[in-house]
Amino acid sequence: MSLSIPVSGTPTAEESGQQSRWRHLAGRSGKSGAGEGLKGDRLSWRVVMAMVVFGLLYATLAVRLVQLGVAGDADDTAVAAASSEIASARPDIVDAHGEILATDIKTFSLFAEPRRIVDADEAAEQLSMVFPEFDRDRLRRDLATNAGFLWLKREITPAQRKRIHDLGLPGIGFRSENRRFYPGGPTAAHILGTVNVDNQGIAGIEKYIDDSGLSDLHDAGFAVERGQEPIALSVDLRVQHAVRSELASAMQRYRSIAAIGIVLDVKTGEVLGMSSLPDYDPNDPSQTLDKDRMNRATVGVYEMGSTFKTFTTAMALDSGLVHINDIFDATKPLYISGFTIHDFHALHRPLSVPEIFIHSSNVGTAKMALEVGIPAQQEFLGKLGLLDELHTELPESGAPLKPREWTKLSSVTISFGHGISVSPMQTAVAGAALMNGGYYIPPTFRPRTEAEAGHLARRVVKPETSELMRKLMRMNVLKGSGRRASVPGYRVGGKTGTAEKVVNGKYANDKRRNAFLAAFPMDAPRYLVLVVIDEPQPEEQGLPATAGMNAAPTTAAIIRRIAPMLGVTPLLTDPDEGPATTIAAVE
Repeated sequence: MSLSIPVSGTPTAEESGQQSRWRHLAGRSGKSGAGEGLKGDRLSWRVVMAMVVFGLLYATLAVRLVQLGVAGDADDTAVAAASSEIASARPDIVDAHGEILATDIKTFSLFAEPRRIVDADEAAEQLSMVFPEFDRDRLRRDLATNAGFLWLKREITPAQRKRIHDLGLPGIGFRSENRRFYPGGPTAAHILGTVNVDNQGIAGIEKYIDDSGLSDLHDAGFAVERGQEPIALSVDLRVQHAVRSELASAMQRYRSIAAIGIVLDVKTGEVLGMSSLPDYDPNDPSQTLDKDRMNRATVGVYEMGSTFKTFTTAMALDSGLVHINDIFDATKPLYISGFTIHDFHALHRPLSVPEIFIHSSNVGTAKMALEVGIPAQQEFLGKLGLLDELHTELPESGAPLKPREWTKLSSVTISFGHGISVSPMQTAVAGAALMNGGYYIPPTFRPRTEAEAGHLARRVVKPETSELMRKLMRMNVLKGSGRRASVPGYRVGGKTGTAEKVVNGKYANDKRRNAFLAAFPMDAPRYLVLVVIDEPQPEEQGLPATAGMNAAPTTAAIIRRIAPMLGVTPLLTDPDEGPATTIAAVE
């Protein structure tokens, strides 16, 4: 058997036939082999180019997708940062009977995402038509940036939101926020305080809530929605409204520049009402910037005038060095350290302790203070909380102004309310301690039971001293300078205070700050009322503008309204108001 191996380069008969058919087909196409090769080269080049172009295109798209992803992360970060500033929810604030004093409502805020804005010029023009207060040029520049998030306006109205929505501007959107709303407007402004645009408390009870842990909850991402337990106050909205209403009437009647009113429960230290006029509407926080709208009740410190004689008299009686029937010579002025102390309505005769009190004798009061001495006076006023700053739930408080050196002269002037400045709230709390049996109880704007108050109370005067002071204050309303504070059936007691204001370093006899410190019912006091009227004018020409003529009747008007609200039953007949009442009744 033999094998036939073709010579290299010499085709076999079968291969020759195959090649002939290929040449035949090539001939029928009319193209040469060289032309076919050239076309193949061009085709290959075009394919390569197309692949390169598409490759570049896909690479560009991939890069852009990565950029968008990074930008998206940046935008998300910006939005998240902005979201952390969105006003978080706050608990409702309610009064002693559950009436809402402050609550959250939903509102919308306008924002922009400049990176997504197509035409910054058009967007700025359209937005400025809805908000004319916008600076169009500045807005255009802001919208033309590459920023991820930009607040445009917080807390817009529903009508503004609809107009913006109808414009259909890309990159412009809305975020739902919580806005604080105060149904009573200015009724309890200085108690409640206010919040900023991010719903964070910046004054009053609102700031107290944040300082008590709400801000920490917000920082941790909690408390962003409703459902928190309400914050209950001791304030009675009915009492609060009555106090503010009567103060406003008094300011108009006596043409005064300011007025203050405080109502305390002397058994618990609870503040039932507190108003300082002029006040503000917490729904418009911009009003808080007006210095004339400050909280005078706890921040302002003033010389409280003859209301301080209440504390001096209690000090003298409690010391045991002065007794209720002691007599002090008030026949002539008191000369001390080159100064003359005289009585406003001098009787020019010796006076008993009750007479000194109800006739508001500066000379007699000063001599009682001298009898007790400077160290004992400092100690006593310190026990009543009149020498240190008073702290309550409200962050706003004023520190007392007291002498750097407590001289004999300063001891005398302080005895009748000059030379020391304290807040009205301090005066009220100290007065309550003399009415409730002799216990100093720190004030509070939160609910407190008598049992809870008992754990905080500290004795400052003997029970018998408290009883004597109640009788003296009752006598002052019946026979003394506080007669216009009388409210039939409610046994009101009190003490006037008319303090000349200091102008350019000197006391001005035409500018006064008047006060009336009262309690009721005096047989078993439960409530204390303090009224202060700043620079009152005579109600009628020829009448004086003393505390007995304005602060006392204003106090009576408040008591007349709030006593029924507080469940105080009036007496149909009051034995104190009979003709047989004498100074000896206090013995």
